[in-house]
Amino acid sequence: MRANHILTLSCPDRTGIVYRVSGLLFEAGCNILDSQQYGDEDSGRFFLRVNFDSRDDAVIAAVRERLQALAADYAMDWQLHDARRRARLLVLVSRQGHCLNDLLFRAHSGQLNVDIAAVVSNHTDFAGLSASYGIPFHHLPVGADNRAEQEAAIVALVERERIDLVVLARYMQILSPALCDALAGRAINIHHSFLPSFKGAQPYHQAYARGVKIIGATAHYVTSDLDEGPIIEQDVARVDHAMTPRDLVRLGSDIESLVLARAVRRHVEHRILLNGHRTVVFR
Repeated sequence: MRANHILTLSCPDRTGIVYRVSGLLFEAGCNILDSQQYGDEDSGRFFLRVNFDSRDDAVIAAVRERLQALAADYAMDWQLHDARRRARLLVLVSRQGHCLNDLLFRAHSGQLNVDIAAVVSNHTDFAGLSASYGIPFHHLPVGADNRAEQEAAIVALVERERIDLVVLARYMQILSPALCDALAGRAINIHHSFLPSFKGAQPYHQAYARGVKIIGATAHYVTSDLDEGPIIEQDVARVDHAMTPRDLVRLGSDIESLVLARAVRRHVEHRILLNGHRTVVFR
């Protein structure tokens, strides 16, 4: 039975990269199913995602060995992923559960190729929801006096459960720089797109008071710079004068859930490559 794999790479842009990679896979007896590439003139870097299948694990071992030699020639950053493997997620949530509920349903119904290994919250509001899906729930309250211990418990859970991606599904706590560094490249956050215009409490009410005509949401990687991580996905919806703050909250919740699900899907399908502070997102 042939096995499906995904190769992602980035390197300084120069001629011959696609030729060398495709030739390597051909000589190994692999079949390319899909390939996407992008050369960025500003950064001078080239990005490539190749979905291919192979005969067996011995072929993949040979491909890895040859990729290491090729990477040395082209100064490549590369990763090879088994597309059959389901990503393991840890979801962090506080007291707004729309994104958590959406992720649980999508994972349960097979819309996302992930296993949600556990849910962590600083409140107990969604213990029952997690239990209804058979997902372990960990109540880890946090305050100024125990933040280091609480975050250490999160890191321990990530390691114990072999977590691939941590999802902040409206987790209303600022992560310490140490935790951000520990989760670098494998933690995604969702927030309303009003930042920095409408910071603080009740952003939708602030937007209503200003009479905004568009609301939206942004999913991005978590960094120690609050809400400044590389953006993965965004979306917007138009609003009008007849909508109340409650209408904006409802509409905003829908957008947040959809944007976060898209970001998670693109991450676990290995469609995102970092380009400095920006991202290359293959569709």
